[in-house]
Amino acid sequence: MTSLWKRPPGHNRPLWAGTLVAAGLAALLLPGSPASAAASCTSSVPYTSGEGGYDTYRIPAVVETRAGTLLAFAEGRVGGAGDSGNIDVVVKRSRDGGCTWGELSIVAAGGGDTRGNPAPVIDPRTGRIVLLTTYNSGDVTEAQIMRGEATAEQSRRAFVQTSRDDGRTFSAPRDITAAAKHADWRWYATGPGHAVALTHGRYAGRLVVPANHSVAPPAGSTDTGAEAKYYGAHSLYSDDGGRTWRIGFVDDSYDGVHNSNESTATQLPDGSLYFNARDQNGTSAGNRLDSTSHDGGRTLTRPYAVQPSLNEVPVVQASVLQLAGRGAPLVFSGPSVPTARQSMALWTSQDRGASFTKVLTLSQDKAAYSDLVQVDGRTVGLLYETGVVGTYEKIVFRRIATGDLTP
Repeated sequence: MTSLWKRPPGHNRPLWAGTLVAAGLAALLLPGSPASAAASCTSSVPYTSGEGGYDTYRIPAVVETRAGTLLAFAEGRVGGAGDSGNIDVVVKRSRDGGCTWGELSIVAAGGGDTRGNPAPVIDPRTGRIVLLTTYNSGDVTEAQIMRGEATAEQSRRAFVQTSRDDGRTFSAPRDITAAAKHADWRWYATGPGHAVALTHGRYAGRLVVPANHSVAPPAGSTDTGAEAKYYGAHSLYSDDGGRTWRIGFVDDSYDGVHNSNESTATQLPDGSLYFNARDQNGTSAGNRLDSTSHDGGRTLTRPYAVQPSLNEVPVVQASVLQLAGRGAPLVFSGPSVPTARQSMALWTSQDRGASFTKVLTLSQDKAAYSDLVQVDGRTVGLLYETGVVGTYEKIVFRRIATGDLTP
């Protein structure tokens, strides 16, 4: 698909709003965004399974850089669609608001092992791209790790990488497991989906990464540890641009009622954080859990509880994003069939996540994981897994007008 808007040859900076005043478009763009308001496309396909040397692409994550470039991360799975084995973290770049995408680059090579769960964020102080990912041996599965059957070398670890050149290249993965994972945790995952840079309030500049883990059963239990009740969510945060990390809140109920798993977060207009998590088959009614934090992700204001207005969403990863601008809504993305990964939809909240209203269904096709990004002042982007016959046939980028997000 070709965009009507093209960057002049050799022009390495985005076209700022001031450049567009004569065209009457200044009010439509956020500072620092590319002139994507002029783009004609509604969707594009950055990843198609079976292409580029990968059997399947999964686990999308997307951010916009300070230069206005969109970075679409994914897992490139070599041997099949499964969650373990030989898996790379890959990225593609778009300079035209997601209408076209450049060549695939490998950010973290599995080399026969599993690297994934991309959680990218832009450091608001430096503009650097900070990317957290996870690792395990390609010879073990999630269930084996949860049962404690993997060695320390085979088990889950957390890594950080950075880019100083707008996502063209990344530093080598640096192991941060000692700071990011308690010694008694078994499973571990960052995100997946974009992390959060706090831009206002007391903790401005902090990077916050929603994450999840599992623990071993208590002594004397007949459980193996692979039961869903041993999942829990937590946060990581960094106050120095990703050089050092600390564990923030830990949801450690492990009672089988609320099984918080893959998590997403966004900063609300008052500076607080809104967290929304996948409920992995908890006994409570509903598949989405949420809470908030008033101290930059260090603690939660209350334990995770069911968000009943999102009961249409099945057991799956999802995304949240607070749009910029006065009175702008909080947006949630996810499939909208409670018993199937199908019919990707968007919900909005005007009360800081207390309740959500479904505003748009993008397709009736199969759909699963997703990630949201604000492209410019009138456009939201959604990067999501979808397919007609199979759920993971491709990863699509959909441009959505903010005017279409009104209940």
